[in-house]
Amino acid sequence: MVCGEPTTGTSMSERIAFIGGGNMASAIIGGLIGQGFLPRHIDVVEPFAEAQEKLKSRYGIVAQAQPGAFLAQAALVIWAIKPQTFKEAALQVRLHTQNALHLSVAAGIRSDSIARWLGTQRVVRAMPNTPALIGKGITALFARPAVTADDKNRVSQVISSTGEFLWLDAEVQLDAVTALSGSGPAYMFYFMEAMTDAGVDMGLTRAQACQLTVATFIGAGELARSAGEPPEILRQRVTSKGGTTHAAISSMENDNVKTQFVRAMHAANRRAKELGDEFGGA
Repeated sequence: MVCGEPTTGTSMSERIAFIGGGNMASAIIGGLIGQGFLPRHIDVVEPFAEAQEKLKSRYGIVAQAQPGAFLAQAALVIWAIKPQTFKEAALQVRLHTQNALHLSVAAGIRSDSIARWLGTQRVVRAMPNTPALIGKGITALFARPAVTADDKNRVSQVISSTGEFLWLDAEVQLDAVTALSGSGPAYMFYFMEAMTDAGVDMGLTRAQACQLTVATFIGAGELARSAGEPPEILRQRVTSKGGTTHAAISSMENDNVKTQFVRAMHAANRRAKELGDEFGGA
């Protein structure tokens, strides 16, 4: 099976509830509706008026400002809130959702904490990334032992609506995923920003430099996907000794760019662990 291919598991008549109605929730909702899931089978708890209005205008979903007994109808509850608000929200929701499967996309909050706060062991953690907003995301998933094969199929089908996915064997790997693909789009945008600035410095208009940069990232990514070879080999093939690419790569190596980049990702990994320690208490 191709990674991320939709699987069976979620009935189109089941109810799904979202705690939080921001960008990631909106991405999943949009994907579900694209798969044929009906908006009337989706409940959202979202306290902020602006986010409520977006959900209503885009999907016809009327979000509720506070949790309530309506959540008891949900077969799946998706947690799309900030780590620092998770515990408080969970303690308000748990009375209504102990029979549901729970899927968390909150960074850093460990499944032990989630299970304790919600009073259930049927918990899956996910680390998506922002390309999910256009159906091009990649999401890593970890399931606690109490999660059944049918539960995992249900989650796989939901997440496949936002792009690719993979299941992990160890929860600790999610911190590395957070540092790699979770934060990864920001790294790409950072390099795109630098390349665009360099293009302007060298005489291109900003529009020209931006178009060339974005197309280069898209093309390189698609080449890496289709080539079946590691990035190191692909890089070597376009780096002729004494040529322009060799000059650029040599400059970056002299400045230890790769070392600094790896160090930055380790910083993100440490912060992911800290979030679990900071917001995952009893």
